[in-house]
Amino acid sequence: MDIHDLIEEVIAREGGYTHHPADRGGPTNMGITEAVARANGYAGIMKEMPRSFAETIYRRLYWERPGYAFVAEMSWPVAAELFDTAVNMGPATANGFLQRALNALNRNQKDYPDLTVDRLIGAHTLAALRAFRMLRGSAGDKVLIRTLNALQGERYVALAEQRPANEAFLYGWLANRIG
Repeated sequence: MDIHDLIEEVIAREGGYTHHPADRGGPTNMGITEAVARANGYAGIMKEMPRSFAETIYRRLYWERPGYAFVAEMSWPVAAELFDTAVNMGPATANGFLQRALNALNRNQKDYPDLTVDRLIGAHTLAALRAFRMLRGSAGDKVLIRTLNALQGERYVALAEQRPANEAFLYGWLANRIG
């Protein structure tokens, strides 16, 4: 599996054009909101946005820019989980979840120092992930991913509680992304 496969999975799951009245993202095609498409140079009709344009956005904004290729060098499953979360909640949220999870799993800083939750994947976050994996190995990936999923699930529930219209999406969010 590689980033191309992850992008294919996201586009298949997100589907084609939608404009759900409860979705604050407005018109969306292949999971790309109109605002994101416009900010990245697409000026056409959203229903007609080319697949290649969506693929480029996913690769650039949700894989390369947040630094998940560096994470993938250590753990493909963790990088794939971060990518999926970033697509749905934004890279900063996914990155913050990783930092919070690593802090919660560092045995009161016995394994590595706590991270500042700045929501960026940088040298300190990568060093903490490297230390975590050296101590816990690939089995630790499962625990880390479960922790990321717990944080993501809590956020979905909070979004539904804060805005009842989001309840229209809660089941799908959880069914398609957690676990």
